[in-house]
Amino acid sequence: MKNILLLIILVTIAQIATSQTRGYGNIDTSDLKLNTCSFEKDANAMVLFDRVRVVFSLMGTLTMERHKRIKIFNEKAKDAGNVRIEYDNMYGVDHVYDIEAQTINLEKGKIVITKVDPKQIFAEHTDRTKDALVISFPAVKPGSVIEYRYVMARTIATNFPAWYFQSDLPTRYSEMDAFFNSRLQFKALTRVVRPFSKDTLLIGGHIWAASEMPSTKDEAYMRAPGDAKQSVSLLLTAIQDYDGKMIQLNDTWESIGKKLTNEKEYFKELDQHLSDEDTLVKHAQSLKSTEAKIAYVYNTVKSTIGWNGFTSWGSKDGIKNAWKKRVGNSAEVNAILYHLLKKSGVEAYPMLVSTRDNGLIEPEFVDRFMINKLVTYVPTPDDNYYILDATDRFNTYNQVPFELLNSYGLMLDKDKGNNKMVFIECKNNARETILINADLSPEAKMKGTAQIASFAYDRTKELELYKRSGDEKFKEYLTGGNNVLKITNLKLENMQTDTLPLLQSFDFSDDLTSTDNYIFFNPNIFTPMHTNPFLSETRSGLIDFGYGNKRVIAANYKLPAGYAVESIPKNITLIMPDKGIKFRRTLQVEEDGNLALRYEIYVTRTRYSKAEYPDLREFYKRMYDMLDEQIVLKRAKAN
Repeated sequence: MKNILLLIILVTIAQIATSQTRGYGNIDTSDLKLNTCSFEKDANAMVLFDRVRVVFSLMGTLTMERHKRIKIFNEKAKDAGNVRIEYDNMYGVDHVYDIEAQTINLEKGKIVITKVDPKQIFAEHTDRTKDALVISFPAVKPGSVIEYRYVMARTIATNFPAWYFQSDLPTRYSEMDAFFNSRLQFKALTRVVRPFSKDTLLIGGHIWAASEMPSTKDEAYMRAPGDAKQSVSLLLTAIQDYDGKMIQLNDTWESIGKKLTNEKEYFKELDQHLSDEDTLVKHAQSLKSTEAKIAYVYNTVKSTIGWNGFTSWGSKDGIKNAWKKRVGNSAEVNAILYHLLKKSGVEAYPMLVSTRDNGLIEPEFVDRFMINKLVTYVPTPDDNYYILDATDRFNTYNQVPFELLNSYGLMLDKDKGNNKMVFIECKNNARETILINADLSPEAKMKGTAQIASFAYDRTKELELYKRSGDEKFKEYLTGGNNVLKITNLKLENMQTDTLPLLQSFDFSDDLTSTDNYIFFNPNIFTPMHTNPFLSETRSGLIDFGYGNKRVIAANYKLPAGYAVESIPKNITLIMPDKGIKFRRTLQVEEDGNLALRYEIYVTRTRYSKAEYPDLREFYKRMYDMLDEQIVLKRAKAN
């Protein structure tokens, strides 16, 4: 009876999908004749369909059968003929098998199929958590269709990868068919860009389908790309035993924390005695303040043990071995930090997090596979906290790592059992002050000095950029790519002191635009605000600035002899409807005839929803128009 029911379900699924998908190698000639995507005219290629069938068994295994077909429109899309199939090797992926791939062309009205030689399918070891299969398709040219299918088996069915209905190509049709044993219960997390064309519950299964999905593009201030894509994630929540009783699995994040803290093997690897730790701990204990202890232990760990590039929330060989070898994965480095802080008398806890590029933790969707990193959490008496990650050389002890902001972390309290989710945010805004003093000559030359003081995240960003790019590239960044604006005598101070602002001082010169009687110049110089990041009329996902910011530009311009101000931008204050962002501009001509300018940009709200994007876009358009308004000087008439 069960086999008959399964057959009925699978036949129903096949009938629903027939209108949008065809079997492997069975292609409609009209698809081969397509030369544009009807819903995204400028696309170089499109996904005709991408379909997956997933079966969850009671034995804890998952089987995923996928079939994908892509249409190539022009030469720019020929790289689409090189396909990577990535999969995890960390959480129980068995293998990928039954791979078939081929290129389909229409030649003189006839369909010609060129199969991919198995030798053109390469296995690639990406890193310790990822493997990949790379397929190189032959005979790919404008008009081609490539297609492939494969089966993936996974031994841990609770770790089912999310299914994305979008990619960097427009997708005409995407479908996910999920079938599971009646004794399994699942919870679905759906992210919806546009309504599903199918959202059908079956007996023992579910079908989700989406049609005419736009391609995804990088957007300013986006989090992980997957957070903005239409997707379905499934979570196994309960299993029925043979007596008919439902066994609940991960009910809450707190229960996951409790389970981990009760696993002796997990905490054993995070709390081992380290060689030579006594001297380090003794010195830390001698320091008077908690902050001094945190700073000392943090900086000692960061300078003593290196990160091997492997991000994890669990130790592989234990912190004792990592300390001895002076290198470890992210969990080991930060567990050492936690261990030494605790030994030094600091109240510290391990914390499980998801980094910005890994995706946003959903507090109501309790999936431990959302976690990808362990850090150290230190609460303070004033209801604030330190969150410490010693793996990145640009992180500082007194600043929450940027990659963790505006998401959640699971604090693990083994002793009291107080395992809780903490929303991670920046409570203190970054600041940057730009001071300019300049002289303008009648020959339309500007010369002057500038100093930039960058605090908190702005300090970290500028310092990292300088160290990664070098002196000359950093000057290009400061000038916004303006080749006429020249910087000399660049000097950076406080590079080694985390608690002080990064000071950048330099001389500069500029050739201004002029006519016989006029000089024009734009005062928006040495700021990162040259290009409006919100030009697109549409937005796919959340806008996440990460942290609040206050930026002040104050300038004094000594005007050239024989010239006076003809026109200056009006004094104005521009405020977002929610008051989360404010722009203020003040200019005035002093008694001595010189010009004083002050721009202020305040960002106090760090996240905006997609629905709020139109207001944000309009605000930024007006603000950037004002930033780009020129000052006009006019030569006085001779007597």
